[in-house]
Amino acid sequence: MSYNVAIDGPAGAGKSTIAKAVAKKKNLIYVDTGAMYRAMAVFMIREGISVDDVDAICSKCQEADITLGYENGEQVVYLAGENVNAYLRTEEVGNMASAISPHPPVRAKLVELQKALAAKNDCIMDGRDIGTCVLPNAQVKIYLTASSEVRAKRRYDELTAKGESCDLEKIKADIEERDYRDMHREHSPLKQAEDAILVDTSQMTIDEVIEHIICICDSARKLEKICKSMENAE
Repeated sequence: MSYNVAIDGPAGAGKSTIAKAVAKKKNLIYVDTGAMYRAMAVFMIREGISVDDVDAICSKCQEADITLGYENGEQVVYLAGENVNAYLRTEEVGNMASAISPHPPVRAKLVELQKALAAKNDCIMDGRDIGTCVLPNAQVKIYLTASSEVRAKRRYDELTAKGESCDLEKIKADIEERDYRDMHREHSPLKQAEDAILVDTSQMTIDEVIEHIICICDSARKLEKICKSMENAE
């Protein structure tokens, strides 16, 4: 049986950054589900599909050829064979991804691939509904969050470091709007799984968060071994 770690949380909480680091330290395969939805968003934008055209979104998503690969130990998302990693982190793509992700046909297409990856590999997966829907039986579930102010500032710093011009208040407003959409969507809304551990990173450094989650994973594995030993003894 594979060993799975599920990390959920709102936009800008640092899920991808933390999950990648933990994956390297714990020798797990990292699966960035958000990147898969963003690749679908790139596809929709290139096809000229409006966020309001639900019928087109639901039909067109079946044509998207999205696959995952690994180059130099890093996950690469391919859209029709093209490496689209460079396009995934723009605000336009992020907003489109949030808008299309609630639609069941879009989710069904991508969740199937996510479940297959997790069934075959020890992995850490992050997204909005991993612990609640995609990997409900994951051995470790984390709900990673931070205040909207902190998340906006982190995103602002990331964009300005790349030389992009941006507005902090607009980024904060976009994050809060995405939070609302993700938490109130009809299908697979963003929420903390009942058995997930809440980790608020507002006052934590990246290294502190990484070590905290590694400790959670180590404790879970120790408990799992103890339970198996007890079962064998019986």
